[in-house]
Amino acid sequence: MRRRVASAIAAAWFLTLADQPRLAAATLDDAQRLFYTALFQESASAAKAITDAEPANLAAWEVRTSALHFQLRRLLGEPKDRKTAMAKCADCRAVLATFLDDVNRGRAAARERIAKAPDDDEARFYLGKLDLSYLWMQLSTLGRKTGWDEYWEAKKLLEDILEKNPMHVRARVARAWMDSIVGTRVPWGTRWVMGGGSKSRGLRMVREAAQTPAGLYAQVEAQFGLWEMLTRDGRRDEAVGVAKELLVRFPENKDLQRFVESGGRAALTN
Repeated sequence: MRRRVASAIAAAWFLTLADQPRLAAATLDDAQRLFYTALFQESASAAKAITDAEPANLAAWEVRTSALHFQLRRLLGEPKDRKTAMAKCADCRAVLATFLDDVNRGRAAARERIAKAPDDDEARFYLGKLDLSYLWMQLSTLGRKTGWDEYWEAKKLLEDILEKNPMHVRARVARAWMDSIVGTRVPWGTRWVMGGGSKSRGLRMVREAAQTPAGLYAQVEAQFGLWEMLTRDGRRDEAVGVAKELLVRFPENKDLQRFVESGGRAALTN
């Protein structure tokens, strides 16, 4: 009897070990789905469970920092005076401090991989994506004129990837966001020195990316980017159409629900 019990326990233990990669992947999937359901705090927590266990998991760092960023965007809103609003928002300061710490930790993990394998395009993509998150936070969300080192590094990394693989959907979306952010948040003279930026070009690039066959979350990322860029460009009817498509996949997303129900008049997260 004891031998049968011991054998059963051992079998269960081995099955648990064998199932760990699948469980880890499901946890990342959970973090991504929470993010696109607009449950940013929950997404950040789910991603943190992965980065705590796997500090080299760049995909988890990217989801984690994106969720923290969007959590702060929601808390801050769209005030005319971002500096004053930030000073009055205690929760914002705490989330920002966590974001900055985690984006640096994620970039350090990416740089460690690149140091060992300079041609590791996955690590190079995630480094560029984390640079973009920092740039987006500074220029757009906080309204600060900083992040130039991150801009140049991300630009080179993403353009190198796209030169090798023009159909890399996620790199195309990231590059489109760089164009859109620089084209709308940076004065013309500085924009020219930075190699240009264009809201219309960014919109065109993300529209093309959204129409390119890709994996689930790559395609969803492109569609959400298209939705936001169309909204900010005042193309309400088109934006509502994209939001309706996204609602089919993420029916629990209250931001999408409000946007569609208002006919495109509801404010975005930020």
